[in-house]
Amino acid sequence: MSEFPTTNRDWHEEFHKLAASARDSRLQGYYRAGCVHPDTAIADTPMVALDFETTGLDPDRHSIVSVGLVPFSLDGIQLGEGRHWVVRPPLPLHQTSITIHGITHTDIDQAPDLNDILDDVLAAMAGRIVVVHYRSIERPFFDVAMQWRLGEGLRFPVIDTMAIEAYLHPDRNPGRWQRLRGKKPVSIRLPDSRLRYGLPHYAAHNALIDAIATAELLQAQILHHFSPATAVRDLWL
Repeated sequence: MSEFPTTNRDWHEEFHKLAASARDSRLQGYYRAGCVHPDTAIADTPMVALDFETTGLDPDRHSIVSVGLVPFSLDGIQLGEGRHWVVRPPLPLHQTSITIHGITHTDIDQAPDLNDILDDVLAAMAGRIVVVHYRSIERPFFDVAMQWRLGEGLRFPVIDTMAIEAYLHPDRNPGRWQRLRGKKPVSIRLPDSRLRYGLPHYAAHNALIDAIATAELLQAQILHHFSPATAVRDLWL
């Protein structure tokens, strides 16, 4: 198998620089907790699966409405340490998003702001590599949310299970003639990706359940396509 097209970014060194430049004490503490060395084997890498439900897909126009996370490693998932929060968005809910994730105006009326749970979220992320399914949600939404509240963003590496599936299925969108000959597209959505590894079906669009589902998916991807000895630098983005 060819190498996964990862970034050459040294997040270990970058966290040292970010700890010195961050102004908010909570961000300073997060960066000071450090990031594993790029050569660390994925089997020795502490991770946390993270999922957001949002009011839409544009971080500049939409907001986070729930956060789910669970710490894990290749050896197991610490379900007892999983956390789930519904948070009050600064921008209004949209009916389309309510239909998807089921979080209503009543749910958010008394919910905390993201800033109120930030200590807990950062503590759960500290020292761990964040694992997501589709990095264009969690990383940009978190960054914009911090820019809006703290005046500075949040930067962190991710392992993206969707990006891994995209790499494994480069011809997932057949051309016209392939479709006419019966070739079907390969979905890299979280539920469909899990099915390829024989993982159980979970109800989608609950942030904690999706975080658990993402952790299980990465474990399966490493088992089937990589190795526990794979360096984290070969997977993070």
